[in-house]
Amino acid sequence: MSRRDGVTIVEVGPRDGLQNESRVLSTQDKVTLVNHLSAAGFRHIEVSSFVHPKWIPALADADEVLARITRSPGVTYSALVPNERGLERALSARVDMVNVFMSASESHNRANINKSIVDTYAVLEPVVQGAKAAGLPVRGYVSTAFGCPYEGDVDISQVVAVSERLLRMGVDELSIGDTIGVAVPTQVTAVVGALQSVLDVSKLALHFHDTRGTAIANIVAGLGSGVTVFDASVGGLGGCPYAPGAAGNVATEDVLYLFDKMGLDTGIERPLVDDVAAWLEDRLEKPLPSHARAVRRGQSA
Repeated sequence: MSRRDGVTIVEVGPRDGLQNESRVLSTQDKVTLVNHLSAAGFRHIEVSSFVHPKWIPALADADEVLARITRSPGVTYSALVPNERGLERALSARVDMVNVFMSASESHNRANINKSIVDTYAVLEPVVQGAKAAGLPVRGYVSTAFGCPYEGDVDISQVVAVSERLLRMGVDELSIGDTIGVAVPTQVTAVVGALQSVLDVSKLALHFHDTRGTAIANIVAGLGSGVTVFDASVGGLGGCPYAPGAAGNVATEDVLYLFDKMGLDTGIERPLVDDVAAWLEDRLEKPLPSHARAVRRGQSA
């Protein structure tokens, strides 16, 4: 791949990263985080979640955060939306994209959403239709696509079936997630290959957690399969409240290092992202798990 080739990093730290933190950032710190990420050059930032605060209390201030951020031209500011009530709030908050979510495994879907997969379709369809009627694109997350904390292996046919149903609803992009960080490159190649029977690879994103240290290898496998959109979280923050043992998302700084060294253009300033991770580490009062942070701490010791 040459320097002309571009890849996109969707920064999910403000939502997927912070939702599982025991230390809740202030609203102003969340606004500052998003503004720093905008300044670093990200073109898509997932800002927050409109899930009921009872379930994700760390993101209860989604409306205020979206009202107070400085919106940079050309940047998509998205949020997670679980149902029609959440959509009303998201539209009032002027999101640029609506993100819906469900699982490829029945057990995780019930734990995460408290509904069966079949019943979840009926909840998400009016959300997708409402977003499209408002002129907004929709992103669909498919969790546990490579393994489930309750069921173990997940059949590829189930991943394809869930993805196909979301596409029929009108979802524009699918982010296929390794929620518990069990995937290996051969699985990535197999899942992406199977999904290409129902969608163009340009509509596909990959979302890896780094529980077993394979996330970077999986991203390389995704690149080899033609995927150019990858989710990452600054500092390696993250984890799913309903996926026991899941570690954080792959760290944005580590993905940027990979892409920069491979000659892939992201449009993102890696030193600025390193600074954001250092700032966030200070606010959360704990070391963040990214390799880049460990290297930087070692250099300053």
